[in-house]
Amino acid sequence: MLNNIGLPGLLLIAVVVLVLFGKGKVSSLMGEVGKGITAFKKGVSEGTRELEDAKADAAKDVTPAEKDKA
Repeated sequence: MLNNIGLPGLLLIAVVVLVLFGKGKVSSLMGEVGKGITAFKKGVSEGTRELEDAKADAAKDVTPAEKDKA
């Protein structure tokens, strides 16, 4: 059903949304969507960094220290 929506259909939907909600409401909604995407990307990158740090800590040199050579 949604596969056949072309550019004219999308433009019509955009105009209807703009008329119903107004320019201010739509722009504030898009701002919130942008903030959400930014927060999501930040969370993903922090999670990836934490996993890489954990792997780096586990991969540290674990050879035993040499005993006194005396």
